[in-house]
Amino acid sequence: MKKVTMADVAKLANVSKSTVSQYLNKRYEYMSEETRKRIAEAIEELGYQPNVIARSLKQKTTATIGVIVFNMLHMLTTQVLHAIEEECQKRGFQVIVSNSGDDPEKEKRYVDMLLAKQVDGLIIFPTGKNEEVYRRLTAERFPLVFVDRMVPGVEADSILLDNQKAAEMAVDYLASQGYDRIAIVTPPLVAHNVPRMERLEGFRAAMRKRGLDVEDGNIIAADPDALPEVLKQRFAEPKRPNALFAINDLTLMGVLRFVKDAGVRVPDEVAIINIDDVPFADIYTPALTTIAQPTFAMGKKAAERVFEQMKAKKADGPRVFRFSPTLMERTSIKREKK
Repeated sequence: MKKVTMADVAKLANVSKSTVSQYLNKRYEYMSEETRKRIAEAIEELGYQPNVIARSLKQKTTATIGVIVFNMLHMLTTQVLHAIEEECQKRGFQVIVSNSGDDPEKEKRYVDMLLAKQVDGLIIFPTGKNEEVYRRLTAERFPLVFVDRMVPGVEADSILLDNQKAAEMAVDYLASQGYDRIAIVTPPLVAHNVPRMERLEGFRAAMRKRGLDVEDGNIIAADPDALPEVLKQRFAEPKRPNALFAINDLTLMGVLRFVKDAGVRVPDEVAIINIDDVPFADIYTPALTTIAQPTFAMGKKAAERVFEQMKAKKADGPRVFRFSPTLMERTSIKREKK
């Protein structure tokens, strides 16, 4: 299908191309309300999408980078953002941060808003449900980096944890201390959420390798607010878990609310390990064994890749950067006596 151009919009609206250009750049000073209305209607009728690159070929940079996160409450998000901002400031760039709330429509609106502000690049913690938007950006070689998630079918740089390794690390450590009824605790499982699915696969692989049961009762999936009740029901069953592996910090909060409300003793009755080294891990009682993500290194790499794309005359192709997790041993897991 023929691509709709600015000339097509101008013809339908019965105005010049320069008038359409002024409208797209929000220069309305000498434009009547009727003209603005005709152009808006023509754009909607034709489904016109302005060329991102053409609009970003400015006389000089705006020295801004747009960042869209999917959940500002995640520890990963705040720590990675800190590193991104620090790296951008070193280069004299400012950061505009938007929170999509993991809502694809909201994410799309923020992409449009940031492009309208003529940011020089985008770092996105993607919802994974705006493939057309992402592909348009990559097709026009607009600097784009994904953080924490990849989007299958979209050729963009991606910065994320080695999720399978992190899950295998959790299972291996628990099993080495004698725990044999290990349950993974996760938000609802959805195919487009790459980290969740990779951590689940890593969990299953490590459990099978150790000869441990991987059954439905050992996969506990629910929203964090619902987890205390879901775990309460699971622990009322005869063969209850003796170890819980929370896949992120928000899930951990649901687990901790459960053990507090139910009076379950940690680690005597259940061991706990989680991904994301939360700030209170070493002052909680008992201190929490965690698997840390190198958040600063991840944020630094995300910013570096955006700047590399901005400078590159020839794209070097999309790359996936996997960062290794680190086990932080504390006392929420009872150590087996050797």
